[in-house]
Amino acid sequence: MKRSILSLWSWFALGVIVIVWTPIVFLVWIATTPFDKGRYATGYTFRRLCVLHQWLNPMWKFKTSGQLPANKRNPYVMVSNHESFVDMLLLSHLKMEMKYLSKESILRIPLVGWMMKMSGDVSLLRGDRSSGAAALIVCEKWLKRKMSVMIFPEGTRSFDGEMRGFKDGAFILAIRTQTPMLPVVVHGTRSALRKSDWRMGDAKAEVRVLEIIETTGMTLDDVPALRERVRDVMIAEIAKMRLAA
Repeated sequence: MKRSILSLWSWFALGVIVIVWTPIVFLVWIATTPFDKGRYATGYTFRRLCVLHQWLNPMWKFKTSGQLPANKRNPYVMVSNHESFVDMLLLSHLKMEMKYLSKESILRIPLVGWMMKMSGDVSLLRGDRSSGAAALIVCEKWLKRKMSVMIFPEGTRSFDGEMRGFKDGAFILAIRTQTPMLPVVVHGTRSALRKSDWRMGDAKAEVRVLEIIETTGMTLDDVPALRERVRDVMIAEIAKMRLAA
């Protein structure tokens, strides 16, 4: 009963915040887009919604660790494991704006999807190769505008908590644009909101920033090696986080 009551409160709080936040994000978008080609201000404002909701949610405790780049306005191809729908809320606690590669269905959600579009998040139709190629072109555009992009290389959430195999897209993008990669790992979000259950759960979740991996001089022949190198680093770090939990 307590879990259901707290979940109702948390969903209500999220709904109110989204309704209040949408016109704020819209005003920031209107005011800054003419000169803010990276939509940095719009995106950063939108992500603060997620931080505010966590403050109002008594069931979730989020934290960040690791070191973000000294210059957060340099572009990176960022990659993260994917435990839960809540991952994007946790990642928003990083004080660094990035454009998310996200399922098209999420960007169609009223209000939330509108804010994601205004922020410059990139739509992807899962299973459609032409959509994937088009999405990478949009990601390249953001990188050229000195904006980082965030990709979940597993392609979908893990159902058992174990990291799935990585798809090549993020690594092709990083090598093709000679952009450094910035891996991050999330841990603890699976218990925050389980699939097929509207009720939220108690969660102590963490996002950890790992070391930058340079791609200078790499060619597309290096994609498999880079993919596995990044995945191995992330798996090792998640193992450490589980032991410390």
